[in-house]
Amino acid sequence: MAKAIMLQGTGSDVGKTVLVAGLCRAAKKRGLKVRPFKPQNMSNNAAVADIPGVSSGGEIGRAQWLQAIACGVPPTIHMNPVLLKPQTDVGAQVVVQGKVFGEARARDYQALKGRLMDAVLDSWAKVGEGADLVIVEGAGSPAEINLRSRDIANMGFATRAGVPVILVGDIDRGGVIASVAGTHLILPEEDRRMIVGYLINKFRGDVSLFDDGIEAIEKFTGWRCFGIVPWLKAAARLPSEDSVVLERLASGQRRALKIAVPVLPRIANFDDLDPLKAEPQVEVVFVPPGQRLPQDAGLVVIPGSKSTIGDLVKFRENGWDRDLAAHRKRGGHIVGICGGFQMLGHSVRDPDGIEGSVTETQGLGLLDVETVMESEKTVRNVSARSVPFDLPLEGYEIHLGRTTGPDTLRPSAVINGVDDGAISADGKVLGSYMHGLFSADAFRAKFLESLGVKGGGIDYRAEVERALDEIAAELETHLDCDAIFGLAR
Repeated sequence: MAKAIMLQGTGSDVGKTVLVAGLCRAAKKRGLKVRPFKPQNMSNNAAVADIPGVSSGGEIGRAQWLQAIACGVPPTIHMNPVLLKPQTDVGAQVVVQGKVFGEARARDYQALKGRLMDAVLDSWAKVGEGADLVIVEGAGSPAEINLRSRDIANMGFATRAGVPVILVGDIDRGGVIASVAGTHLILPEEDRRMIVGYLINKFRGDVSLFDDGIEAIEKFTGWRCFGIVPWLKAAARLPSEDSVVLERLASGQRRALKIAVPVLPRIANFDDLDPLKAEPQVEVVFVPPGQRLPQDAGLVVIPGSKSTIGDLVKFRENGWDRDLAAHRKRGGHIVGICGGFQMLGHSVRDPDGIEGSVTETQGLGLLDVETVMESEKTVRNVSARSVPFDLPLEGYEIHLGRTTGPDTLRPSAVINGVDDGAISADGKVLGSYMHGLFSADAFRAKFLESLGVKGGGIDYRAEVERALDEIAAELETHLDCDAIFGLAR
């Protein structure tokens, strides 16, 4: 088995994903064969990992997809054996080793965890094959002792697999001393012994001002500090995994093109917008519920959804259907991706109740198509070609449903020789099932040019690679990486 170290947070959204990615890149630069692992993830931002010998792929969290890039290796389904994709406030689809296992309400899932630990440990044995080091990311907080007996994501995994843990505290949200010391206080002794130290993340200003804080934490816990990580500006250039980040996004300075993106309750794979956000002349505005779609937007993008019918109902409740109709009347452009594409048609039907109790709803009527949900899920990486611009595309599909209708005779792309998506007669409304549509630099440049933006098409993948290199360099500067990697076992 490869040696391993695990990062767990004092809470959610403390920056574990970026830290693991950065440490993976730092280890790679040291010549180590390194792999990421997250036993359980909860996110509607999924990636497709190929399964050897199988034509279709399997789903993992996009965080582990990014971390695999940091390691310089292809993603595998074993890097994230359990993925929870929330569909309602109390229930989620459960994906195990890349495939849909079923659906579970929160209380039912707790009882299911014991069975899922076997899959986690099976993937754990496989992910380290041929590697020198595995860097593991926890989920939430190990201090949720009310859930400890069935835990598979934090200390439940660490104690079973014998992986030492570094605790991550987020100083930006305040109360970091209490969060680290409080975690020490309430953990049972067996779990406490697994923690070899801690680090502080997202520090702004003079690090020496926290010297007394380090002394206080050591007094309460006896744990060593591996360093204090400053606010990593380069992290903004990486794909975001958690929709929590959308609550903090605000529009920036005015640029040549404003793109409005309604934040759906079950928004999925919103990192489709990241390549557009990276373009210097483009402003991407994520519009939260309760706010109007901006009238000066040249393009509205309706992103993917884990619950198309439910999100379409909420879309109307927010009045976004009226905003979108006005945008269309003004001559604005519209793109719908996956669930967003389905919403653009005349209707969405779910006769088997796959998504929930509402089995049919009227669509937005901006494309002459209809969608019927089907039980078989399409999960695959694809190479394609844009029909309107005759340029190559690369991306992936994760969707239920089949969309048909007259506008599909004007496909937006051809995937593996098969037409995909639909375009309105005037060319201003486009729908596609393909995620990653805007990641193709040449296509993105031509698409933006069609909207009046000249000189687009930055090398987006190179930007991600440079951001990972910058983060790795920051971590080497501010953390004792020799000690961190040396404690792996």
